Formats: sequence, structure tokens, C-alpha cells
Amino acid sequence: MQLNLKRPLIFFDLETTGVDAAKDRIVEISMVKVAPDGTREVKTRRLNPQMPIPPQATQVHGITDEDVKDCPTFAMIAKSLAAYVKGCDIAGFNSNKFDIPVLAEEFLRAGVDADLKRCKFVDVQTIFHKMEQRTLSAAYKFYCDKDLENAHSAEADIMATYEVLMAQLDRYPDRLQNDIDFLSEFSEQARCADYAGKIVYNEQDEEVFAFGKHKGLRVCDVFESEPSYYSWIMNGDFPLYTKKVATEIRLRGRSGANAKKR
Repeated sequence: MQLNLKRPLIFFDLETTGVDAAKDRIVEISMVKVAPDGTREVKTRRLNPQMPIPPQATQVHGITDEDVKDCPTFAMIAKSLAAYVKGCDIAGFNSNKFDIPVLAEEFLRAGVDADLKRCKFVDVQTIFHKMEQRTLSAAYKFYCDKDLENAHSAEADIMATYEVLMAQLDRYPDRLQNDIDFLSEFSEQARCADYAGKIVYNEQDEEVFAFGKHKGLRVCDVFESEPSYYSWIMNGDFPLYTKKVATEIRLRGRSGANAKKR
């Protein structure tokens, strides 16, 4: 089966220094760009995270400080990477919860506007969990009847993810549509205003908090009634993109208040 694409779809996977989207850095990125005509282009790049790679992270992906000491930093490739993903949609395995938030943070640190919000996101893990409730290795075995060798190598993982999505479309033709808009919506667990899922949209398309004491409340209402909560977020250990969205909502609220005064 060939994916029904209106524009290129990039499958990507990251290996990082850890699992904290706000703090950790990318040490390897691998991408498979699938064109609407079915042709594929694979790119893999190791990066110097400019921080030590913890031993527990190395145990997962096998990449050490020595391996990346002479590699470029993310900032050095940020502009070319943003240009590469422009006009594409994005797919991955657990990408909505981890890889995309981490990538968005790296772009913000580098001062590059990649405008990822224009992309459709397809999370193959979410599709898998809704269908079968397994891991990537199990998904690869289940759908493709193959053992995943070199698991946690970014390129091996992302090639497996690409094959799994193709097999999912073959297995569930009555439930899945070969259409990126459909797959993006199907694999979305919540409509997030930020990439980390701290702020989500309610049924009225209003931003509400998805965590903490104000969970379920409109962000603009909280910032109006408790201005210190905005300061707490901005000074706290939150991803940069979450802070960016919070600031946009706060400024929007201020503009509305000023308009009412006039």
C-alpha cells in the first residue's frame, strides 16, 4: 500500500539526553521523508547536546559524549531543518507526547520559527494503542511479523514506525482512512494549545489548563483572577513553548480588557 498524501510526510525519531522536554537535548535525529509519489529520503544526524549525556540515556540509545563531541549543535542545523520540514506533515511513535515537544523546544532555543502548528501530526503509537495496546517492538512484530533489531537506534525505530503505519492501514481498512487529516485526528489524544499538553482546548475551542489546581478552567480566567499564576508558570520548570502560549493568552486577555475600557 502507498500512503495517500497531499504533501510530504516526515517520519522522525529523536534520541535525547533524557525524557524531560523542557530540559533535555537531542543527540540524534532521524527522518524519513515520504513524498506524495511514494519516494523516500532518509536523513540521520547526530548532534552535540552541549550537556553531558547521562549514563542511563546512553544505556538506552548507545550514544556517548565521545560520539557527539565533534558533531554540530542543534542551533547550527536549525534553519536548514526548519526549511526541510516546511510544507510537510509529521509522523512518529509517541511523537505527540515526546518528540514534537522536544523538537519545538530546540527550535525555540535556537531562535528559529519552524511553525510546526501548520503541520498535521500522526502518532503511530496512539493508533496502535487504540487498536492493540502494545510497544513499538511488539507493534513491529504484530503488524509486520518481524523482530525489531537495533531498537532505540533512531533510524531503526523510525523505519519500523513507517512500516507499522503502512501495515496498520492494510489491517484496518474499514476503520482507518489512508488520509493524513484523518490519521492526525485519529491519533490525537487531546487538542493541545502547546506541544507538552499542559494547555488544551475544550469543546468551545477555549484554552484550559490540563494540570494542577486549575485543571479544566479557562486559562484567560485564571490569569485574570490570579495574575500570580502566570508568573509562576513563567518562572517555573515549564517548556518554552508552553510559556509562549501562556504569554499569548495573557496578552490577548489584556488587549480585550483595554478595549473594554476604551
